[in-house]
Amino acid sequence: MSEKITVPLSVLDLAPVPQGSTPKQAFDSSLALAQHAEKWGYKRYWMAEHHNMTGIASAATSVLLGFIAGGTKTIRVGSGGVMLPNHSPLVIAEQFGTLATLYPDRVDLGLGRAPGTDQRTMIALRRHLSGEVDNFPQDVQELQHYFADAQQGQPVQAVPGQGLHVPLWLLGSSLYSAQLAAALGLPFAFASHFAPDMLYQALTIYRSQFKPSEQLQKPYAMVCINAIAADTDEEARRMFTSNQQQFINLRRGNPGKLPAPVDNIESLWSASERFGVDQALRLSVVGNKETVRAGLQTILRETEADELMINGQIFDQQARLHSFNIVAQLQGDLVKEVRIG
Repeated sequence: MSEKITVPLSVLDLAPVPQGSTPKQAFDSSLALAQHAEKWGYKRYWMAEHHNMTGIASAATSVLLGFIAGGTKTIRVGSGGVMLPNHSPLVIAEQFGTLATLYPDRVDLGLGRAPGTDQRTMIALRRHLSGEVDNFPQDVQELQHYFADAQQGQPVQAVPGQGLHVPLWLLGSSLYSAQLAAALGLPFAFASHFAPDMLYQALTIYRSQFKPSEQLQKPYAMVCINAIAADTDEEARRMFTSNQQQFINLRRGNPGKLPAPVDNIESLWSASERFGVDQALRLSVVGNKETVRAGLQTILRETEADELMINGQIFDQQARLHSFNIVAQLQGDLVKEVRIG
């Protein structure tokens, strides 16, 4: 037997800093978006850790999540993600234990194994440079230990954090985190909004190798995509040029603030740059309401995702709010069949 269920939508926010703007304005814009997202029925509001990028203001992710959680009431807040190799697991346990204490049953901790920055900034972060991102499985398990019930005689505890069972997620854009999430029985989120190449392989591996855990009895996969919605396809495509320009600049080694949209992006990139950006952003749904509806339904049909997370790098705040509002109106149309019994 099977039944149809509505697939929830969530928000990924990089706290973009548009040209001519400041991080403070970015924070205020993020809070406004979170408050609207809560009203519009989005399930989660996640923020991502990046460093040394003037166009992304969410470096101190846990601090900013406290600001967002304090200005909302019901929407889940979380990291998408904290780059665990940059931090001591105990420090992250204490930070998210604090958030979970202040905002009970509302906090998610999504974990990534990339540094979220360049090599020089990695040194400034005092991250180990022996390349041991492959302490990542041990670090994840250490975090689980700090959120579990305290054991008798446990010498080091996360205070607050111990016993709060903050839900962990593993994030990734390759097969590695899919395999680890399956082995540990954790929910898995794939970053197909900028690195879609291994999406379908990763989902297959995660689902086929999943082992139930105390946190999760069956696999739960979230797929993150770009969605830019407007009243017309033309307007949405113009808005999308901000994201495209951001990727051009990043690939040229010149990241900066989020550029204003342009009428003709063809004059700004070479053929090879266009190919690279199109490949990276190909899981993007851009257009009016009907175009976006069809695109989201196609992605859902192809991935069978349990949840879709929407990233929208949009220059103008009112256009950004309007885009997320349009996408929110489509939630009832995002349905998939699941087996029961």
